[in-house]
Amino acid sequence: MGTFTLDGRPVAFAEGQTILQAAVAAGAYIPHLCFHPEFKPHGSCKVCTVRVGGREAASCTTRATEGAVVERDTPDLNADRRALVQMLFVEGNHFCPSCEKSGDCKLQATAYDLGMVSPHFDHFFPDRPVDASHPELLLDFNRCILCSLCVRASRDVDRKNAFALAGRGIRTRLIVNSRTGRLADTDVTAGDKAAHVCPVGVILPKRRGFAIPIGQRVFDAKPISARADASAEIASAESGEGA
Repeated sequence: MGTFTLDGRPVAFAEGQTILQAAVAAGAYIPHLCFHPEFKPHGSCKVCTVRVGGREAASCTTRATEGAVVERDTPDLNADRRALVQMLFVEGNHFCPSCEKSGDCKLQATAYDLGMVSPHFDHFFPDRPVDASHPELLLDFNRCILCSLCVRASRDVDRKNAFALAGRGIRTRLIVNSRTGRLADTDVTAGDKAAHVCPVGVILPKRRGFAIPIGQRVFDAKPISARADASAEIASAESGEGA
């Protein structure tokens, strides 16, 4: 056990914990998108970047150390996070007002919390498919932010390896590991862990889009920064337990 400070607040940590893991356990919020408390940190989105002893580092992959001075809420770090979120918006096709995930979406909620009022950058408007072949699930690639959570969940928890990231650089994309590339031709089910870890609206249960009205969703009740991590609440809402 040890202690570091996060914006002046003492945070206890166990041996081997990262800064973000310790913060979540202590109920302290650090913005994040690709992190999930049930999976090994990936470090892909960089939204969780903090300043440790004067140097910037991804808090999800940086081990907590005794006496470390960690800064999270500073104007320059928040400006960098806002730019990252803006880039994620323009690299995909995100239409929040009509999205079934609106109000339960971590990307949308983080944008609100960081004070994002415009995309700033030019939109890419990529040509991405929607896969409605599965009887229980909708797969909308337009919203993917390449967090790889569904990949890790399907591989490590469901043991089905149904998803993967293909390509490199700007051409990186989410794919379905089936002969046809269709979700219907996998053994994925609506009860799989992979179906409930997406922080945005890529994987959604069919026939539940607006079962919980706008205004009564996870981030409608309170902002994302009001809790350390909302993964469990979002999964509960998607499964119908939060309805």
